[in-house]
Amino acid sequence: MERMTEKNDHQPDSPAAPAAPAAPAAPAAPVAPEAAPDWEKRFRAPRVSLPDWAEDAPDRALFVSNATGTYELYAWDRATGAQRQVTDRPNGTMDGVLTPDGRWIWWFNDTDGDEFGVWMRQPFDQKEVGADEAATPGVDAAYPSGLALGRDGTAVVGCSTDEDGSTIHVLPAGGAAPVEIYRHRESAGVGDLSHDGTLIAVEHTEHGDAMHSALRVVRLDGTAVAELDDTKGGEIELGLSVLGFAPVDGDTRLLVGHQRRGRWEPIVWDVASGEETDLAIELPGDVSAEWYPDGSALLIVHSFEARSELWRYDLATRALTRVETPAGTVSGATARPDGSVEYLWSSAARPPVVRSTSGGVVLDPPGAKAPGSVPVTDVWVEGPGGRIHALVQRPAGEGPFPTVFEVHGGPTAHDRDSFTAGPAAWVDHGYAVVRVNYRGSTGYGREWTDALKHRVGLIELEDIAAVREWAVSSRLADPAKLVLSGGSWGGYLTLLGLGTQPDVWAVGLAAVPVADYVTAYHDEMEALKSMDRTLLGGTPEEVPERYEASSPLTYVDAVRAPVYISAGLNDPRCPIQQVENYVNRLSARGATHEVYRYDAGHGSLVVEERIKQVALELDFAERHLR
Repeated sequence: MERMTEKNDHQPDSPAAPAAPAAPAAPAAPVAPEAAPDWEKRFRAPRVSLPDWAEDAPDRALFVSNATGTYELYAWDRATGAQRQVTDRPNGTMDGVLTPDGRWIWWFNDTDGDEFGVWMRQPFDQKEVGADEAATPGVDAAYPSGLALGRDGTAVVGCSTDEDGSTIHVLPAGGAAPVEIYRHRESAGVGDLSHDGTLIAVEHTEHGDAMHSALRVVRLDGTAVAELDDTKGGEIELGLSVLGFAPVDGDTRLLVGHQRRGRWEPIVWDVASGEETDLAIELPGDVSAEWYPDGSALLIVHSFEARSELWRYDLATRALTRVETPAGTVSGATARPDGSVEYLWSSAARPPVVRSTSGGVVLDPPGAKAPGSVPVTDVWVEGPGGRIHALVQRPAGEGPFPTVFEVHGGPTAHDRDSFTAGPAAWVDHGYAVVRVNYRGSTGYGREWTDALKHRVGLIELEDIAAVREWAVSSRLADPAKLVLSGGSWGGYLTLLGLGTQPDVWAVGLAAVPVADYVTAYHDEMEALKSMDRTLLGGTPEEVPERYEASSPLTYVDAVRAPVYISAGLNDPRCPIQQVENYVNRLSARGATHEVYRYDAGHGSLVVEERIKQVALELDFAERHLR
């Protein structure tokens, strides 16, 4: 589980191109005042996600939009063009799914962004917001850990709690009481349910390595059918991921992601016979896949060096055919029953748009469009662990510029050539922006991702330092005006960098950070405890020296730069008390700092709140760099 959830900047923006004549409009949104600066318009512009459609009712779809100023779920009847808002909560809603027949919408109901709650449901054809009912009666509130819905009404629900660890419950069709079929202290979750509703694919880390899952396929009563575990029998532990059962009744093929050749790529595993079919797709970088609706082909998403593209792989002929998309990032794609592909695309310069290979824009929100930004330049720098890839955006004029090192979260994530409103705001204000895909990032092979162990935080900062030296020596960056900034894991690296590299950073901006690693471990959600044990080799009691070496609190007295911290009061990933511990230490020594606490979880889904937070960061940096 990642600490960083990309809930804000990576929401899809309005397309720049005009809609096709038949494309329906998304829900109306308030138009931003014309006098507002471009950076605010990028946040306020109406956005939509890639619509998710019901397998047996493909005209019924569900998407996320910020049309009301808060990200909520919307239902869309593609046959009639009718759309309506499904959820309406003060802190927004992101997690929802349609039943295969399209009759019901399920959505996850937490409290003020704390990610702890229960699944609710409402009929797709409900006329207005409200009148939702509990979807999983008898299953206690928990952190969600996967959900699969069957055609006969069966539901498979994954849960995670501090008390129980990971559990999986089957709710039989017809309203019978839920049955617990799985329980383990380590993290696990529901991967998928077979098309005929008889088999469940489970991802688990019973071996104790939260970065590398194994797979188990079980029947509805929990009895095992098949196991696939690449963590055993070799010197290097390899991970597996569930990509989905074949969409055909009685078909026991499961599409699986594996790392056997040093990167993510798919195989087809017949869970009944045990046969594995290696697809051997010869593309550099990571390869993911999903089924075409008839099960005859795979839609391939190929990610390489911060960009992505689409391919069609015919399972019978093994022919690989390019699905044409512009250069940039495809952050979501789905194959429709008619063979067309719909995809969500953007680049650093151009806002997101949902397009179809059949032509035109799939879903075009009305209202003001998001202004574009400047493209990224690729930079490769030699570092202590190999070549480091960084993405650079430059403002107008000649350098050196005040420069923001915007550090991504995760840590198992990576920055991409995609449209993000936050970095674009810094460029508008005359800053260069550098984003580093440090060791631990995904997208550069298994070894690069797995390098992040034991010397957690310090490894990433070595790579950031190498890129920083390039930025200064190339005269991109003004060495007196370097800003270290990031959210979640990026916020953690910001605070750690300010303390371990105090002479080089002029300002630090840390959003929802890990600040006191020991307290964070004891207060965070259970799945993240498993991740921390994997990264650091044990608990704080077992390897105290590693937690001490990797905790920003250890170095807080060395911090010289002014520090700005923002934190959600209900954050289960980077809980508030460990932030307060760090702030109290800053206060005790009279260090220059400001703290902004807000009533939400790990980030905000409210547009105006997000604008407020960026404005506070811009103001803090300007005052202290002036």
